[in-house]
Amino acid sequence: MGFRLPSVILHAKQVLKLQSRNQTDVPKGHIAVYVGEIQKTRFVVPISYLNHPSFVDLLNLAEEEFGFNHPMGGLTIPCDEDAFLHLTSQMHGC
Repeated sequence: MGFRLPSVILHAKQVLKLQSRNQTDVPKGHIAVYVGEIQKTRFVVPISYLNHPSFVDLLNLAEEEFGFNHPMGGLTIPCDEDAFLHLTSQMHGC
């Protein structure tokens, strides 16, 4: 049984993945994060997200799981990719 993701989430996923294509380019005012529980996907998000309470919760989870040792070489967030996309699509409108 499948379901269709709302178009807002699909759009957010497209924007975030386009921003993350070049592994070395992170635009000024953005930060690269690796998201996923098993397979990690790289996203580039605005640093303004770091002040959002929901994103802070994700950062706290990352701290609990990884501490300051990030095996991917960047900030790693241990959450489901779809949950991350849903959260960032909500913050995009703020």
